[in-house]
Amino acid sequence: MNTEIRQLQPTQLWNKFADLNAVPRPSKKEECVIAFMKAFGENLGLETLVDEVGNVIIKKPATKGMEDRTTVVMQSHLDMVHQKNNDTEFDFNTQGIEMYIEGDWVKARGTTLGADNGLGVATIMAILESEDIPHPAIEALFTIDEETGMTGAMGLKGGLLTGGILLNLDTEEDDEIGVGCAGGIDVTATRTYTEEETPEFKIGYKIEVKGLQGGHSGMQIHEGLGNANKILNRVLFDGFENFGLRISEIDGGSLRNAIPRESKAIVAIDAIHEDDFLLEMKAHEKRIKKEFKTMEPHLQIVVSKIETPKTIMDLGVQEGLTRALYAALNGVYRMSADIPGLVETSNNIARVVVKDGNIHIGCLTRSSVESSKTDLANTLQATFELTGCKVEFSGNYPGWTPNMDSEILKIMTKIYQDLNGEKPHVAACHAGLECGILGQNYPEMDMISFGPNIKGAHSPDERAQISSVQKFWKFVLEILKQIPKR
Repeated sequence: MNTEIRQLQPTQLWNKFADLNAVPRPSKKEECVIAFMKAFGENLGLETLVDEVGNVIIKKPATKGMEDRTTVVMQSHLDMVHQKNNDTEFDFNTQGIEMYIEGDWVKARGTTLGADNGLGVATIMAILESEDIPHPAIEALFTIDEETGMTGAMGLKGGLLTGGILLNLDTEEDDEIGVGCAGGIDVTATRTYTEEETPEFKIGYKIEVKGLQGGHSGMQIHEGLGNANKILNRVLFDGFENFGLRISEIDGGSLRNAIPRESKAIVAIDAIHEDDFLLEMKAHEKRIKKEFKTMEPHLQIVVSKIETPKTIMDLGVQEGLTRALYAALNGVYRMSADIPGLVETSNNIARVVVKDGNIHIGCLTRSSVESSKTDLANTLQATFELTGCKVEFSGNYPGWTPNMDSEILKIMTKIYQDLNGEKPHVAACHAGLECGILGQNYPEMDMISFGPNIKGAHSPDERAQISSVQKFWKFVLEILKQIPKR
């Protein structure tokens, strides 16, 4: 399977990607990949260090004739989003990614591919290993935990790097040069509730929302994709008044930076209303599928009879929960007034868990404007506090302010145009890149972000375009040749 991948051009890059994807590297559990990367640098005889939070830094001297050029920091993150389809048996903690080729795309079997940001990591590895690629002195920075908190970038101390230019290889459109990004903050609502014994006259049902595309909660938040948690809540809303519906459990979504693809609830309804309940569920499915038919053609709302749950949640709390989830904003809050087409502020209701007397609701709020990020976070706090939840803010990280006078931006824009016969799209993005955080300890560093075409990041539909990787590789090599003198 990986033999196919290793035969792709450029072979140096794809070989390193295959090596990397054989190593388990889910966010928060990067021990294996840190050891792998440390051994990689040491085996090349290059100066290699692991800092106190787990970031790996590998330094390679300039090739002959390039000694007077500005030192370049090439940066990518080691961790990957660990998402899989429900019917896929896979352990991200022990297994390597199973890749295959379909047309012009590299894909994974039932899981995320890890092209975000594994292709960036593999690119840097190939250059570190090369003996014939001209380049200035390189400081390769491999950060950890980008996908679930950016704690690697936050923990990187000043003084470890000397480079004047940083190339972040974490953009997912090959015609784009990134010059700015959104910051983010986690908004988490919790509360306890009283469990009650389910009355004898009730029967049990499971309601599942599935078949959604999911995707990146920053880059794709404006596309109108379905959020399984919000759709499930629509189905549950007013269920008590109509069928005596009582919630026993909810389990929806997964990672904070992934648009939820699946959500399910265990409920109890009055047996006397069973026929009406099933008719209404069919009607809900028909209405919602019609609404989402263009963006979510595979959406399913599956209702199945199960053993009656032993306990249900307190009715007052249930009504408050469903109303709060209805009121809580999901999607775009504000578009940028300065950059056409750029989402400024958004929220993803990423995770909803109701079980054993506890409620947990996890959101990721993003914005390129700090005051707007705070405003939306406060809006969510007020919404959930009205239903008795405790709301906490965590994982706050800054955005990256564009510098349109950047010297490396001007150089890269010209190189791109010379190679491709057209101008690149210079833009800020609504994803969270590490540049803003790294810039706090390295404020004088000239930063830029770019990468090959990656579609469906943060979902099992993630795929990398082979021809785009070839284009990206040529771009990288030419940039290294044209790094300015110190």
